[in-house]
Amino acid sequence: MPLRAFLFMMNLSFTKTRMLAFSAMVMAAYIAVMYVTQGFAFLQFQIRVATALYALAYLFPFLAIPLAFANALSNLLMGGLGFFDIVGGFLVGIVTAGTIAHLRKRGLPMWLVILPVAFGPGLIVPLWLSHLIGVPYWTLVMSIAPPQAVCGVIGYVFIQALSKRKVEGL
Repeated sequence: MPLRAFLFMMNLSFTKTRMLAFSAMVMAAYIAVMYVTQGFAFLQFQIRVATALYALAYLFPFLAIPLAFANALSNLLMGGLGFFDIVGGFLVGIVTAGTIAHLRKRGLPMWLVILPVAFGPGLIVPLWLSHLIGVPYWTLVMSIAPPQAVCGVIGYVFIQALSKRKVEGL
């Protein structure tokens, strides 16, 4: 099934209640993945596998805000770096997932989701993290952006596979 037909079908069948339930499930999945991977998801070398879920905003643009809340909540529960990390995580989530949703709106190719997943967190998180942990900005960029690019590829592969499936009942 072509992507446009899939997206058309998905948007027609989402009621507000289903969008809320789906958003809650994605948020729960994000937080669960962060919990399992928290040993290597925080501080200087961040490999946040959960950020691959941001790619879902390409298929489901309404997930942009729930994904940002999930990021902020995971920073609150597991991060330990305080207010700036929580608020900053929310803003990074909005920018990243919002950019991905905008890619779809503009009709740009799906593979471009890799870029916001890599460079949203990779360029924005070091703005406050460099001050909180005392590591230079560009050092943090070089330690966060490459693993995030891998997460972007994972997200792309995930939504590519999902877009080829007909999902009943959503």
